[in-house]
Amino acid sequence: MKTWPKLFRRRPMEWTAIALIGLGFFMLFQPFMLELYSYSFITMLIGTVMFIVVSKFPE
Repeated sequence: MKTWPKLFRRRPMEWTAIALIGLGFFMLFQPFMLELYSYSFITMLIGTVMFIVVSKFPE
């Protein structure tokens, strides 16, 4: 069985997804820019879907 490239293994991709979710929360609760608030939901949604998909990747 071939091994996956290190970039596409579970741990780095999970951390990327968690960072996207955290960025979405920051964008949602910041009071400075309406543009960031506008894209906060889609950022959190992408991070959540990415986390669900990546959780199926091999270690």
